[in-house]
Amino acid sequence: MIKKLLAMFKSSNTPTKQAPQKKSTPRKKIEPTRIGELGEHKINIQLDQLPKECKYLSDLLVPNSKSRSGYSQIDHLVISPYALFVIETKNYNGEIKGKKSEKYWSVSNRFKMYNPFMQNFGHIKAVEAHISEFKNLRYISMISFTMRCRFSVDPELRKISSDELIVYDVELSEFIQRKITRIKAEQPTNLLTDTEINQIYEKLKEANITDPKVRAEHIEKAKKPKA
Repeated sequence: MIKKLLAMFKSSNTPTKQAPQKKSTPRKKIEPTRIGELGEHKINIQLDQLPKECKYLSDLLVPNSKSRSGYSQIDHLVISPYALFVIETKNYNGEIKGKKSEKYWSVSNRFKMYNPFMQNFGHIKAVEAHISEFKNLRYISMISFTMRCRFSVDPELRKISSDELIVYDVELSEFIQRKITRIKAEQPTNLLTDTEINQIYEKLKEANITDPKVRAEHIEKAKKPKA
């Protein structure tokens, strides 16, 4: 009897083995460069929806003597029969606040960003210099943000009548097509023929610098804050 009691006491004090817990695998962070690539891919999908009469180029790096780095990097350029759309893409999260005339805008009042329309104006001038033989071209400056943002900007920057437009990436092709429709109503005659569109496309494609070293140097210089 005593032996049985001792056996029961021993078993009650034996620690219960716990099942091994699975280690949670930390989620991999997406690198900033990868985020940029995904964003650019989204834009390219948007631009693929444009009419066949339009042609576009992405990630252009062209010489620009007036730039600090000596180059201008244009995220996207759409060549249509009625206008050229120069597109600057931004990957911010928060409230984008600023006026067209202000040199700096803010992101959720946390930090400043250089006015993207002033930045894009330099890009337009760089493009213009490389196709100077084509006179009286109309340029539409477009700044594209992700849906993680909300705009607190001049209302006219959202109106299709403006030649400076701020849009969300998911509505980019819609705004371009609406703008083309608007210009066609104002000016029914094509500004550019199919041949001229191809000439501009090939000329800018030829001017594009693909050397990785030059591109890396440009990025480093562009990171420095503007005075």
